[in-house]
Amino acid sequence: MNGACRRILTIGRNTFLDAVRQKFFNALVILSIALIVSSRFFRQFDFGSGELKFIADFGLGAILLFGSILAVVATAQLFYSEIENRTALTILAKPVYRWEFLAGKFLGVFLLLLVFILLMTGILGIMLYWRESSLMQRFGDQFEGKRMVNYLGLAGFAALQWIKLGVLCAITLFVSSFSNTNLYSVVVSFFVMIICQLQYIARDSWDSIGNPVIKGVVWTLSLLFPNFQMFNVGDVMLFPGGTETLSASTPWAIAGYGLVYIIVFIGLSVYSFRRREI
Repeated sequence: MNGACRRILTIGRNTFLDAVRQKFFNALVILSIALIVSSRFFRQFDFGSGELKFIADFGLGAILLFGSILAVVATAQLFYSEIENRTALTILAKPVYRWEFLAGKFLGVFLLLLVFILLMTGILGIMLYWRESSLMQRFGDQFEGKRMVNYLGLAGFAALQWIKLGVLCAITLFVSSFSNTNLYSVVVSFFVMIICQLQYIARDSWDSIGNPVIKGVVWTLSLLFPNFQMFNVGDVMLFPGGTETLSASTPWAIAGYGLVYIIVFIGLSVYSFRRREI
């Protein structure tokens, strides 16, 4: 292992351990578990969809909501704690490049998000499997001897959400690389996240724009912000067999799309952070 990889892994491991010790992470985990488990008791508010789909939607919604909060807040908090405590100055005074420092920070939060996704998806999978087994015993004829939920699809969808949260983490790292306060980074990152969620609207309107200048501006802006709607393929992956289908290569294409944006935003962070005074 060369020196750069060793230094990045060391910074990433310390960042991960700092994040796990924080009360904020533990509170989000407890809230997420409580929300996923409680989905079983909220099913009477279902508006006609199947119970398993309701539990899946409720659980995935909780994972994405708290995962997004964790990605933004943990990245900004862990970055600024190094700046405010002057530990970043101590680290960078050693033979550690600034890009290694940023890569280590990203790696630590990315691992934290992996632990969060694995834990929450595992609990959701247990909930779905337990409830589906009960329903199969009571309404066996509706299941035709096979399960409705694709648990391999659930694992694949969780991996895509991990990459999506990684993109959000890289965006927050980029904003933090030039902003002066933790609060500014958090607010701007959440604002960018909303733009990414609604980016598909600009894409849809792009075809109907006649002015070539405006059309070019909209096209450029749509490239700057990743389209988070591409990652919303949970229904197709968890409940295959409906009218909507997904090719085998599509999840890989979505994962590659997210990884490209992670690399781009980390590269922008390195460029922005290289001349910043600490």
